Amino acid sequence: IQYKTIDIIASSITSKTKIRGVMEILSASWEFASLPLRYGEEKRVKILARTQPHQLPDTAYDAHSKALVLLQCHFSRKMIPGDLRGDQKIVMTQSVKLLQAIVDVISSNGWLKPALAAMELSQMIVQGLWNKDHVLKQVPHFTDEIINRCINHKGEEPIESVFDILTIDDDVRNDLLRLPDSKMADVAVFCNNYPSIEVSFEVQDPDDVTTGDPVQVVVELEREVDEDEMDEEEIASLGTVSSPLYPEEKKEAWWIVIGDISSNTLHALKRVNLVQKQKVVLEFLAPEEAGDHNLTLFCMSDSYMGCDQEYSMPLSIAVGEDSGSDSGSDSGDDE
Repeated sequence: IQYKTIDIIASSITSKTKIRGVMEILSASWEFASLPLRYGEEKRVKILARTQPHQLPDTAYDAHSKALVLLQCHFSRKMIPGDLRGDQKIVMTQSVKLLQAIVDVISSNGWLKPALAAMELSQMIVQGLWNKDHVLKQVPHFTDEIINRCINHKGEEPIESVFDILTIDDDVRNDLLRLPDSKMADVAVFCNNYPSIEVSFEVQDPDDVTTGDPVQVVVELEREVDEDEMDEEEIASLGTVSSPLYPEEKKEAWWIVIGDISSNTLHALKRVNLVQKQKVVLEFLAPEEAGDHNLTLFCMSDSYMGCDQEYSMPLSIAVGEDSGSDSGSDSGDDE
């Protein structure tokens, strides 16, 4: 990541930045300054921009405004001319790496909500969807018509998630999807790759936490798979993302975050890769205010929509002996 990009991120991001703001900061990254600007292209890009939710800023057309339009066309799954498709691929592959840097900068400021927004944007880029789109739209060949049939299905359980597609009876699934075998095979691959993750966590010595003390939280992630029914090749491919609209092969990563939603405070963050099992230890300094704090543990995918998890993590903090006498708590954010 270029140092100019880090400067842009650091000077632009705020505690109130939402997904749209992160998208604009991302498109301003110095890595996109070298995108080609072809003769006659400005008019085409501006016409594309008119069909997208977020209009171009009132500035001169440049590579960064082009990147912003190409991102939006990707989320809207809008067909674009061939030369622009090549540029769009560059933007998409660079964006996932840049968003990791954006999350790190936000984390160093201790802001929770902008970090979660950047993580959602990563999912949007990998799956080619807006965050307001239905999660079933990630599944290959799922049109709005198929999704509406699933939503309106009057079965014992509603069909709202990718997991629900796997659990319904074959004849019900066939009637809802009405796809040929070749496309059904694509659906099966996606649904079987879609991550089902068991998350458990434990606060170390939760009864002995005092203000400003280090707090350790051990988090364990385990992918739910049936190894007995998998061959070596399938086990080796665990964590490979199904993302037909993303131009490169990608492995899943997960952000494990501890934060306080009410104060918009991010206490600790780690990014991990997960094949089958992973244990991670997060450490942060307890808040300087004694009392009961309702923190939240987030497990955020960087690649899929609809599989994030969050857990309440209550923490009772006693008054420490040196409470109020030092100010070292500001350095407590742990990467």
